[in-house]
Amino acid sequence: MTELAAGRRASKGVHPLWRDRDFAVFWAAQTLSVVGDSFALIAVPLLVLHATGSVAQMGLLTAVAGAASLVAGVFAGVVVDRLDRRKLLIACDVARMLLYALVPLVWAFGPRIWLLYVLLPLGEAVGMLFAVTYVTVVRSLVSGDRITEANGGLNATAAAAGVIGPLCAGVVAARFGPAAAVGVDAASFGVSAACLVFVRFRDGTRATRSAEQPGAEAGAKAAPWRLWQDLRAGVSFLRGHPVLRALTVLLAFFSFLTLGLNDLLIYHLKHDLGQSDGAVGTVFAFGALGTITGALLVARIRRRLGFGATWTGAVAVCGLAVAGIGWAGSVTGVAVMAAAFLGCAGIAGTCSMSLRQEVTPEHLLGRVTSAFWTLHYSAAPVGAAVLTWAAQRHGTAPVGLAAGAACVLMAALALFTPVRRRRPECPA
Repeated sequence: MTELAAGRRASKGVHPLWRDRDFAVFWAAQTLSVVGDSFALIAVPLLVLHATGSVAQMGLLTAVAGAASLVAGVFAGVVVDRLDRRKLLIACDVARMLLYALVPLVWAFGPRIWLLYVLLPLGEAVGMLFAVTYVTVVRSLVSGDRITEANGGLNATAAAAGVIGPLCAGVVAARFGPAAAVGVDAASFGVSAACLVFVRFRDGTRATRSAEQPGAEAGAKAAPWRLWQDLRAGVSFLRGHPVLRALTVLLAFFSFLTLGLNDLLIYHLKHDLGQSDGAVGTVFAFGALGTITGALLVARIRRRLGFGATWTGAVAVCGLAVAGIGWAGSVTGVAVMAAAFLGCAGIAGTCSMSLRQEVTPEHLLGRVTSAFWTLHYSAAPVGAAVLTWAAQRHGTAPVGLAAGAACVLMAALALFTPVRRRRPECPA
């Protein structure tokens, strides 16, 4: 959309998204949930570090949780495309509330690291189901030409909540212990579920087989292999779309290199720089400011520069930030690198998610989203384990430099693929 078109749209009196009641309630629910998520983002690694003192153990837990999310992602799209998406969102929030509430209850009697290896993978699996559903319902709340704007707004306020969350998480973890911070995360899921009860979605949230799939339900009952066909449907769409196909491959490498970054950052602050839990929360809060900036600017940047330049530029800056984290010798330096990484990762992620929503048929959106995330996260758990093991063995600086250089190289390679297109959402 050109700047002139945007001006014409504004002149016609299109209301701001926050004035849409259903989108506003949905927006608020996700913002509150992110506040809680930011508690767990810091608290879970701190629970492990306090109990074991090992960054490799932190990375292993991240890898196990990532593997559970990966397995859930294989089937999430099929579930999302068959069930009522609104009810599914609520059920996922309630399930995560119950799972994470067990951590502070059990920790009251002493650390139980084994419990994290049970609850965290389950929570991540349910979280993957929620995330796939979340992507599919955005298009049921806003019109097609406002999808990037909606995603940017959601990410911006989520990041704003991410400023408050880490600061509060650091204070709560320092005063009451990391287990109490996980309890706040559990409560946030309960609030989110309550808010979603009052959201009314447009047609499309109750997934049904479309006219493009005649007899699909009968076929599903008659043939056990229907599930396999459903799983393949998302992959087939990705393979047939040149930009999504290239993005899937490139992001698989990006996820391999960066999934363990939070553990690496916390280890660098705690082990290399000798900082407190409160400092960890401050760094993550400052980093969230980068996410806010990126989320607020992504629609404007994409409109002006196009998809390709926006995505590749953001990934390149992410690589430079990763390379600099391990060499930063102060809390301020680490915070600046974290803000740069999170801001540009948010820009790249919003662009790729919006593109999928724009080009995917409604009846396939859940399966395409699930297939995309499953494929591009397929190697990420291994990457998290390798990254943290290497950091404990060789130090954070050389490992961060190697991972960052690989990210920059990946951005350069994207220029030789269809990802470089300015407007891939438009038919060729």
